[in-house]
Amino acid sequence: MTHPTTDQPAPRPSGAIVPVLAFAGIVVAVMQTLLVPVIKDLPQLLHTTPSNATWVLTSTLLSGAVATPIMGRLGDLYGKRRMLLTSLAVMVVGALVSAVTSTLMPMIVGRTLQGFAMGAIPLGIGLMRDMLPRERLGSAMALMSSSIGVGGGLALPAAALVAQHTNWHALFYGSAGLGALSIALTLLAVPESPMRAKGSFDLLGALGLSAGLVLLLLPITKGSDWGWSSGTTLGLFGASVAILLLWGVLELRISAPLVDLRTTARREVLLTNLASIMVGVSFYVVSLVLPQLLQLPTATGYGLGQSMVVAGLCVAPLGLTMMFTAPVYARLSARYGPKVTLIIGLLVIALGYGGGLGLMDAAWQTVITSVVLGAGIGLAYSSLPALIVGAVPASETGAANGLNTLMRSIGTSVSSAVIGMVLANTANHVNSLAVPTMHGFRVSFLIATAAVALGLLLALFLPGRRPAVRPQLRASSEEDANLERAEKVLRGFRGRVLDAEGAPVARAKVTLIDRRGRQAGATLSAEDGSYTLTVPSEGPYVLAARASGHAPVASSATHSGDDRPVELDLSLPGEPVPVAEV
Repeated sequence: MTHPTTDQPAPRPSGAIVPVLAFAGIVVAVMQTLLVPVIKDLPQLLHTTPSNATWVLTSTLLSGAVATPIMGRLGDLYGKRRMLLTSLAVMVVGALVSAVTSTLMPMIVGRTLQGFAMGAIPLGIGLMRDMLPRERLGSAMALMSSSIGVGGGLALPAAALVAQHTNWHALFYGSAGLGALSIALTLLAVPESPMRAKGSFDLLGALGLSAGLVLLLLPITKGSDWGWSSGTTLGLFGASVAILLLWGVLELRISAPLVDLRTTARREVLLTNLASIMVGVSFYVVSLVLPQLLQLPTATGYGLGQSMVVAGLCVAPLGLTMMFTAPVYARLSARYGPKVTLIIGLLVIALGYGGGLGLMDAAWQTVITSVVLGAGIGLAYSSLPALIVGAVPASETGAANGLNTLMRSIGTSVSSAVIGMVLANTANHVNSLAVPTMHGFRVSFLIATAAVALGLLLALFLPGRRPAVRPQLRASSEEDANLERAEKVLRGFRGRVLDAEGAPVARAKVTLIDRRGRQAGATLSAEDGSYTLTVPSEGPYVLAARASGHAPVASSATHSGDDRPVELDLSLPGEPVPVAEV
């Protein structure tokens, strides 16, 4: 069993922490979508077949899928900022490797190293939860989660401009430069989180997860070449299932697993993660289809004949709209809860893909499709970390968000492999060149629509969370405003830390421990001794308090799981006392 420690006081975050972490997310997205403008030219650029060329994209998504839970767990153990810097450094190395090669295998190696940067998203969310006050956390997580789309939207026209006017290898030098800048900003503006989990790293679990995912995606990508009923394809699928099942048994049996499957099995966490796969599928389909449709020559009868730059500009609203939906999400979620916001987002995505089937005849129509899809994906992406954070203890934030990002990455990886296969199998071959067809584009949109429909069904079964029903009264003073904010805390404990004489104790460390002995939250008392702590679920807890010059105290208490906080004052004695029953 792991026991988190937080012996250091929580560092006071600067105002730059949110934009710097969001910039790291944007850099990751730029890396991920870097080659989308030149995707149709990759077979010629790398002197390989179209099915092999898709691995230049799929390898990045696959390594990102593996890296997210690994970096999340390492962040919980050794420091989230440290692992964020490591992820970005590996990305820079991978970008430099890709910048100096024009052959397939070294390019795949470089792109695989770049995929490790995907761990920056859950690490950034974990840093935000550890250091930001509650009132800033929702909008900050929404911005961090949406940064993957913002960066992708900005990267498409920028990468197209670079690729059209310079050597395409310049894309990787630019990516390396952005990574180096993100490292420098993180070193300057982001403090290390004091939150730690004791335990060891599950190396065998990491290897098992990696092997299982590779064996799953390889036959998806190459199945059409090998034959879907061939021994190789079926054998790899079978090996993937066997390895992932053994991996799951291993994770359940060890004390410090890479992925806590018991936490994952909670209804809210499981359904959120499954819905995340569907959102990941829907996000990547539009990024693969629209740039190719826009750039195909009009002589095909359906291509829109646009330049690489114009194609990037037409798809850019996808990411920009995601950025603007972050504040909209914060308002919707505060009023209705993240479940409702996720459902709204999925409905908007379905509208975008359904309408997009009939909006493929002009460049301006693709802009409309990009705007609608960006709004829906932005709302959906912003809801996912809020649902996860609300369902797990604070000590598991890094690993839990890493797993959630893994689910999204699996969705984008499967999307890349499946859509690449669909477009390759439906292509017309002209002078040894494979030209995607309108039929392939429409089938791709139908696949995305089906994924969204399944995600919507999963979201409907998520547990609801009632919004606060207290009347919204105008606060007449700062004291009334503070009271109003405190009463909005759902499912938690609040009270004051007092000394032996009954006087308030400021900056006392108050820690919440769940029934399994793991830290579920931590805070410092205010100047008047007050504290508030939320709980992930109902059940028994232990609240421990300590402060300089006082002996520590611990009290056990049970939360019923309703939306009313439990009042509990903690008195620090002059001498150590046993645990008091409340």
